[in-house]
Amino acid sequence: MLLAGEESGLIYARAIAEKARAMYPGVEIRGYSDYGFETHDLAVMGFWAVLRRILFFLRVKRTMERAIAEWKPDAVCTVDYPGMNLKLAAFAKMRGIRAVHVVCPQVWAWKAGRIPKIEASLDRLCCFFPFEPALFSPGFAEFVGHPLAAAFPSSPRQRGGSERGASEIALLPGSRLGEIERHLPTMLRAVEGLDAHFSIPAANERAYEAIAAVVESSGRAGVSVRLGGARDALMHADCAVVASGTATLEAALAGCPTVLVYRVSPLLAWFARRVIKGVRHVGLANIVWEKSRPESSDAAEAPMPELLQERFTAENVRRYLDLWTADGKARAEASRRLSDAVALLSRGSDPVARIAELLG
Repeated sequence: MLLAGEESGLIYARAIAEKARAMYPGVEIRGYSDYGFETHDLAVMGFWAVLRRILFFLRVKRTMERAIAEWKPDAVCTVDYPGMNLKLAAFAKMRGIRAVHVVCPQVWAWKAGRIPKIEASLDRLCCFFPFEPALFSPGFAEFVGHPLAAAFPSSPRQRGGSERGASEIALLPGSRLGEIERHLPTMLRAVEGLDAHFSIPAANERAYEAIAAVVESSGRAGVSVRLGGARDALMHADCAVVASGTATLEAALAGCPTVLVYRVSPLLAWFARRVIKGVRHVGLANIVWEKSRPESSDAAEAPMPELLQERFTAENVRRYLDLWTADGKARAEASRRLSDAVALLSRGSDPVARIAELLG
């Protein structure tokens, strides 16, 4: 049973499934979609958004527990999406089914008290960041390397403007509809009058439709909206504006100078500022940089600027875009700092193959 509840986790789950089929001929793999639950219905963020659909999520939990109990898979592999997936992994482990979770819950940021419960729920935890295994009991968690680091070429393509002479800028507002509505209008205002071509890759068809509607209503010219292709857009862009999430790590691995942005409701922002104590940043590349650098460099600026909540304005974003599109040296320095920050994410072996081994 291979369970991923969000688009980013689905990418990893597909890679794990492909590797497992190669390693274990005849293996049968099932997931949420085999029981009628699609990713766009599962990927809901925020306390109130979940509460409004609580009956749906209770039905998902009951259905999947019944599927595990009746089908009796040899292993349950849950990928990220910890709110639901860790409960299902614990259900499987209680029945003697091997439970492996991929992507460490962010206990280094908040709720470190969850660690004993996580250890009780799983047989093994596969971590993508090198500092995570030390948080758990010896032998429980393993740094397998980050699949994205293994997938990106070691020498990113040199950017420097399109064949038309204008800059190439990637805009990634997020994959959820709420993220698109909160982020994309400000992004589009930030690039008004900028001599550039803008690429907006959509994570799925629903996101594509929402992005296209916002772009059309803005009247912005020179914007290409396409389905998929985020990695390619980041590899070819001079710079980018990206909503916090896995895409910011892809931007860092591509060496693409990036402004990280994010906006949530004032209530959620108030709550987050009070409970997130373990890190000073939200971007994954910045967190890796923060955790791996000497304490003496506390005053140094993170490699990926973060504009959150009230600081996420068109004017603040535009300052970085103007710098990176006009100054090749500044752009190259920003790219180098990002590449240095994520250099520790590669273990030198295939992370997906290691996960598949642990399932066997």
